[in-house]
Amino acid sequence: MRFTTPLKSNRKKVMLLGSGELGREVAIEAIRLGCEVVAVDRYQNAPAMLVAQNSYVVNMRNKEALLEIIRREKPDYILPEIEALSIEALFEAEKEGFNVIPNAEAVNKTMHRKHIRVFASEKLGLKTSKYKFVKSLDELKKVVKEIGVPCVIKPVMSSSGHGQTIIKSEKEIQKAWDFAQEDARGSADELIVEEFIKFDYEITLLTARNGKETIFCPPIGHIQKNGDYVFSWQEMKMSEIALKKSKEIAKKITDGLGGKGIFGVELFVAGDEVYFSEVSPRPHDTGMVTMITQSQSEFALHIRAVLGLPLGFEFYGEGTSAAFKADKDSYSPTFEIDETLFSTNSRFIVFGKPESHKGRRMGVLLVSGENSLQKAKKMIQKVEIL
Repeated sequence: MRFTTPLKSNRKKVMLLGSGELGREVAIEAIRLGCEVVAVDRYQNAPAMLVAQNSYVVNMRNKEALLEIIRREKPDYILPEIEALSIEALFEAEKEGFNVIPNAEAVNKTMHRKHIRVFASEKLGLKTSKYKFVKSLDELKKVVKEIGVPCVIKPVMSSSGHGQTIIKSEKEIQKAWDFAQEDARGSADELIVEEFIKFDYEITLLTARNGKETIFCPPIGHIQKNGDYVFSWQEMKMSEIALKKSKEIAKKITDGLGGKGIFGVELFVAGDEVYFSEVSPRPHDTGMVTMITQSQSEFALHIRAVLGLPLGFEFYGEGTSAAFKADKDSYSPTFEIDETLFSTNSRFIVFGKPESHKGRRMGVLLVSGENSLQKAKKMIQKVEIL
């Protein structure tokens, strides 16, 4: 009987903390470059787990549980893909020599609206809406009077519009408070109240850093409903002045945060004026459109940046993404997709989530070519969950 001692692999190991639809595309791109992917999330069969070489189910807010997996797997790169996780675990992992992307402090700042807003406006001097933070209903009522209506009320920790309300009168304050407490992803102990800027449109400016250069993807326009995107398109037409200011803001905020990877910088544009809104240190949901508009999608650019590879790409032209959200709960979702969605310039991607809940994003339609937004609005109606 012969035994062969396995050789130690020299390929890079990438650990995803959060394994949803964005993480799945990151995993696919990492595997294409020969990386080993470990997908971690709070539930079994999350989308990225379906393609990763290894996976774990764990309470993402449990510091010791996360550290145990990190120490066991010894990844070369740790990519936080969600906000709802233990930031303490990331700081500890970084102290132990693990490479958190872009870095633990950047994740800490961006997962918490108070941290990033104070950093952007007071530390970097970026133009933002007026804002204040409150910890009680009485404080909220007082601050709304100061800022005025309409205004935006959000938990300091949430994502995809969870817990966010735009109020148009002071009569809606109680409802906004209750919604923030019930629907926040993360802590609702503190809320941010923001002035409602009368902007013309908002954009996501994907900004990638590989340690040698910073590049920008063409600006992405998007339509939101209840704080979560439903349509995004690229390229968003804007003035040269506004685009120049947008790139300056994106460069300043990403330089300030540091590290490698792609950042989704969200900006409000009013004429030639540009206001900083938020930034995510990872691929952005509105950036899924790049899977049909660019030779290197935001996910490919993210992995290239992490590995320190060149960031060049070709922009093919106009395209749109349309999010498909479930209208019912199902523990074995089955899709009914009209075959016309699979044309020469369109396709539908199923994320593979094991359960659907009303409002949960389950897939995305991608359309390229002229008038892609108008076409996508009609085509997305041809998808349903049975």
